[in-house]
Amino acid sequence: MIKEVEVSIYGAEQICASCVNLPSSKDTYEWLQAAIGRKFPDQKFSIKYYDIFQPPADEAKNAFCKRVIEEDLFYPVVVIEGEIIGEGNPRLKSIYAEFEKYGYISM
Repeated sequence: MIKEVEVSIYGAEQICASCVNLPSSKDTYEWLQAAIGRKFPDQKFSIKYYDIFQPPADEAKNAFCKRVIEEDLFYPVVVIEGEIIGEGNPRLKSIYAEFEKYGYISM
């Protein structure tokens, strides 16, 4: 049994100033959810979206939302198991490689 990977997407409704012509954070979240599900069918993972300007009550997630703002990270920021995997325009190849590190098998 492989560990269920947790993917967190941090972003905002407003598109990042440096990310003009890229999809919104919410669109990226939906796209990643579908792409990961197709690449690793029948393998469970969780993916959640967090608005950096409306942070959740969870202390760790709230702290990361503040970090995105304070460090001027390009959003959306994709975090897998606590590690930043992509900013602004995340690459599927990097995300898939991270999943494979946790034992996921691509189809």
